[in-house]
Amino acid sequence: MYKLLLCFKYLRTRYIALASIISVMLGVATMIVVNSVMAGFGGQMKDRIRGIMSDVVVESRSYDGAPDPEGIMRQIDRVAGDKIEAITPTVTTFAIMNISIGGMLEPRPITLVGIYPEEKDKVSALTPSLMKYQEIIEGDQIIRGPLRTAGQAPNWELEPEEMQRRVARAEQNSWRPETVYSKSQETNNEAVPDFDEDAVPEFDEEFDSTNASEEIVAESETDPLSNLESSFNEYNVIDEQPVEPGALMKARVYVGSGLASYKEPQTDKRHWLVRPGDDVVMLTNTIGMPKQNPVSFSATVVDIFHCGMSEYDSNLVFMNIEALQEYKKMLLPEAELVTSFQIKLKNYDDSEEVVNILKANLPPGTFEVTTWEDRQGALLQALAMEAAILNVLLSLIIAVAGFGILAIFFMIVVEKTRDIGILKSLGASSRGVMSIFLGYGFSLGIVGSGVGVMLGLAFVVYINEISDFISKLTGQKIFDDQIYYFDKIPTEISPYMVFWVSLGAITIAVLASVLPARRAANLNPVEALRHQ
Repeated sequence: MYKLLLCFKYLRTRYIALASIISVMLGVATMIVVNSVMAGFGGQMKDRIRGIMSDVVVESRSYDGAPDPEGIMRQIDRVAGDKIEAITPTVTTFAIMNISIGGMLEPRPITLVGIYPEEKDKVSALTPSLMKYQEIIEGDQIIRGPLRTAGQAPNWELEPEEMQRRVARAEQNSWRPETVYSKSQETNNEAVPDFDEDAVPEFDEEFDSTNASEEIVAESETDPLSNLESSFNEYNVIDEQPVEPGALMKARVYVGSGLASYKEPQTDKRHWLVRPGDDVVMLTNTIGMPKQNPVSFSATVVDIFHCGMSEYDSNLVFMNIEALQEYKKMLLPEAELVTSFQIKLKNYDDSEEVVNILKANLPPGTFEVTTWEDRQGALLQALAMEAAILNVLLSLIIAVAGFGILAIFFMIVVEKTRDIGILKSLGASSRGVMSIFLGYGFSLGIVGSGVGVMLGLAFVVYINEISDFISKLTGQKIFDDQIYYFDKIPTEISPYMVFWVSLGAITIAVLASVLPARRAANLNPVEALRHQ
């Protein structure tokens, strides 16, 4: 009983132990925060990459694509159909999307992916990334609710209010002079109208695609792609004007939110350059050797794609695959061509087996079969390496706390030599004296790790609010989505991680008290009392 009483007495009265508690607390809290952020970052990145790319990708080694997609899918289903949940063909190509900004065409390099939206949604989560299925939130206010429910399949049609806005704009443009200029067309002497920054609307307001940011127009002057228009007359221009005013173009697209909008650096307010119902101009090349002239065509924006990962939101544009195949001349008389097949598995644990089966049964040298992890292997390895290095470095914080406990305990043993001598003269065993100091170290570890866990979990829960507060305080954006891929700091708390971090801190505290405890236990009571 006296052991516990002395442990609690030392814990309450020895304020020097507070330094050890604080060091243990900070070490535990830091490790919990860092591991939660790294786990959240890695988990979110994996989920979103997998959602875009699917579990397994069968890609043609030829840039022109592979013929007979239906036959290839039947062959894939025959050899591995029992492990496959869904499969869809796609056409992937590089392109340039021209957006009308301030009366000029602003070119943006993109990855253009031709898809069947219903099939794509079965292979990966497409609908949660389309803004018609999302709430539009600005600050703490919901600007607009979802226009479609999760049960509605994605398609290439506009909503009624979007179609009405497009028809109204088409009727206005029928008598208004054209203000978009390119070197492929003869321009008149009419000046480009001045840009009014206040005219840029929010997502739920009326929008004229000729209005946009002066900031972006200025950037286009230094953009090397801005010279692309000088050779516009070399393109094979497909200008299919609809018969009825406001009718949709044959080509229809989902545009990434990073391409369709921009944020003000000061206010972090988003302005939309392109909205559903607007038209954009696409430039891409056709198949064949030698390559024919690039093809240019207009496409109607049907929806905005936003997955929250800036690498995709600022690069990807989805398009109806039939129109893309037609414009790229991939619809041959004898067959149609596609560049890849995306496969969703019933159980991802079977991915390696499915890859090996497909490699053995598909024509050798014609296709490359990989999982999404194979395609992003370097990125995933870098994440794992960063997490391991950070854990090693942060473990040193707790190790330093352990050395602090070691030094403090040696001081206490020297200071309490007389008390130890009295205890041993009254019959206390060496094991009992040793257990006092071991219990003291254990108590320091328990208190330090307990407070550290609470502090770390609280920091993780409110990390985005803390980041926003620091950003406002310093005037600098702490978490830039253009650098770190995500618009919010992702976190994932693992109970096992919290348990092992706490256990490690307690273990270090107990081990640091072993040597001082042994010294106290080995003191001779006569020698301890002789000089007191």
